Amino acid sequence: MTKLRMLAALTAGLFAATLGGFAAQAEPAAPVEVRNVVLIHGAWADGSSWAEVIPLLQAAGLKVTAVQNPLTSLADSVAATRRALAQQDGPTVLVAHSWGGTVLGETGTDPKVTALVYVAARAPDANEDFVALSGKFPAGPVRAGVQEHDGFTTISEEAFLKSFANGVARRKAEVLYAVQEPAAAALFGERTTAAAWHTKPSWYAVSKLDQTINPDLERFLAKRMNATTVELEAGHLSLVSHPKEIADLILAAAGRRTPTVAQNKR
Repeated sequence: MTKLRMLAALTAGLFAATLGGFAAQAEPAAPVEVRNVVLIHGAWADGSSWAEVIPLLQAAGLKVTAVQNPLTSLADSVAATRRALAQQDGPTVLVAHSWGGTVLGETGTDPKVTALVYVAARAPDANEDFVALSGKFPAGPVRAGVQEHDGFTTISEEAFLKSFANGVARRKAEVLYAVQEPAAAALFGERTTAAAWHTKPSWYAVSKLDQTINPDLERFLAKRMNATTVELEAGHLSLVSHPKEIADLILAAAGRRTPTVAQNKR
């Protein structure tokens, strides 16, 4: 073989190896297998809102912690979540419902967090005016039922049972109404300093029948973060009405399984 042919062959080999390297990098990384899950509830709820999902995760061998989110301020809720994360013994999937997605974006930068799961949740960018963003989509009927007393908000019984908990069995919805935690009125306009979804793999469960957060807003947020997305025939409280689907999504993010519902990449 002449020197010219040898040089051409060597160049072709190096080029092929380089392409192979790029191809390998382009393959999506498999989720890190974890055993810890931290759950963040949203406004007008407490940790018991995850009661239907927790046993399914525990049955799969996961250690589960539900944060009792104070809802007095973003800083207080972030601090509570960080305390929960500090108690985890390794890689952790961080999950949030509704307003809890604001806390998720702020705390998901923790090095222990390997994946983020949003359940019909807010997902603001850093320093984003989320109220202005959500105003670009039609408001759900729940908003008319929000009541304010002494700087804290709750949802009227009628709006809670009919719209906030649509799709949830009446008796169960009545219990959730009884334990709803008031949320500081100022909470919803507070801004984050970080958005973990820029750097962490994300999953999103859209509630197609949501009357609290507009489903099209949820789709926009999921697409923006390039999340693995599922759409459920559920109202805002899909974690109560569709616990298996939510648990399956969390298990996929935890590297424990790859269910059909978790393969819809936006």
